[in-house]
Amino acid sequence: MKKVMMTSIATAMIASAMAAHAAQANQPIPRGIVAVRADSEVTTMITDLNKAVHAFREEYNQQLADIKKGNADALQALKVDNINAEISKLQASVDAANERMVAAAMNGGTGAGLKDKEYSDSFNAHFRKGEVQASLNKGQAAEGGYLAPVEWDRSITDRLVVVSPMRALCAQQNISTNGFSKLFAIRGTTSGWVGETAPRPETGTSTFGSLTYNTGELYANPAATQQMLDDSAVNLEAWLAGEVETEFSLQEGIAFLSGNGANKPNGLLTYITGGSNAAAHPWGAIKTVNSGAAAALTPEGLIDLVHELPNEYTGQARLIMNRNTQKAIRKMKDGEGNFLWQPSFQAGAPATLLGYGITDVAGMPDIAANSKPIVFGDFKRGYLIVDRVGVRVLRDPFTNKPYVHFYTTKRVGGGLLNPDVLKALSVGA
Repeated sequence: MKKVMMTSIATAMIASAMAAHAAQANQPIPRGIVAVRADSEVTTMITDLNKAVHAFREEYNQQLADIKKGNADALQALKVDNINAEISKLQASVDAANERMVAAAMNGGTGAGLKDKEYSDSFNAHFRKGEVQASLNKGQAAEGGYLAPVEWDRSITDRLVVVSPMRALCAQQNISTNGFSKLFAIRGTTSGWVGETAPRPETGTSTFGSLTYNTGELYANPAATQQMLDDSAVNLEAWLAGEVETEFSLQEGIAFLSGNGANKPNGLLTYITGGSNAAAHPWGAIKTVNSGAAAALTPEGLIDLVHELPNEYTGQARLIMNRNTQKAIRKMKDGEGNFLWQPSFQAGAPATLLGYGITDVAGMPDIAANSKPIVFGDFKRGYLIVDRVGVRVLRDPFTNKPYVHFYTTKRVGGGLLNPDVLKALSVGA
């Protein structure tokens, strides 16, 4: 009876916390002095999250104790799973709040004046009526397109860094052509020991290999009615930026992980041993570590994964996985009974596994035989995203009257930078 009452209280507490923070998850974090209050709200979320984790661990330990006594209880197992699911939601709320704090920091302080106000005003006029001032033809293309103003282009890029996990993690390079090639030295220099007067024959010399990062065209095609555009109260740049951000982040998130290189980036997972691009990089493929079970994760496999990465690459290392994988890991303990997964303990900090931060990447595979659900390493040194500078907007008021479409394009590519700084967990014995 006591156990049931404690569970009910814990579940009610979690439900209350979720209700209190559900609305907050979709609200923008304010800037300036009010941001202090926003930080306080994140702290409250973290407090509730840690209370939920404490309740989960008590219930899970009780479940394990019942199993050892031969009294396995399906109801108890269901309670544990329910609390675990609520923890996933609370942690997601904390992560979302942290992202909004980063976005506020990125975009804050830009209201002091546009660097290119005249052009931005013309850009807005083009949005509303299709009008273009001849003197401002630097944004005008022969087909009626417009290059985005500096501030607008940058705001989209900044927001993509926040909402697209791979952009936030990986290195980025702006290019002015269709592709970008990088040379990699393949170590081959040799040496030898000789006597004072012995001849010195020629020794081996390093060679070079290259990898080309081609771009594909990413597009969004949002639409608005002409009446909406005529309404001067509408912030058109903010509206279009939001539409573009949503579409671009969705497409990029998929491509940076599993893209096949056909008019899109080569995804990170394709460079893992056994993947379609395993032989593409001059330094080889991303090596794998077995999980220790045919179709599941084990604590030993996770520990092996972390220790497989050389120490010099662990300073900025973190793990990427999806929420289902995190849910499974929360029940795992080391040999001394300590839980491997730890929740966020302060604003701006991620959940951790074995002391390393976790980034929730929805496109990562689920746990299954032969899948690669976790990648660990220094992604800034491991994967490169290349951006063709500039966002182009084509205003189309004819195709779908009374809607005006804003066909927006950006060329982007990506590929493996250094396989040595990344390791993948492969589910298998």
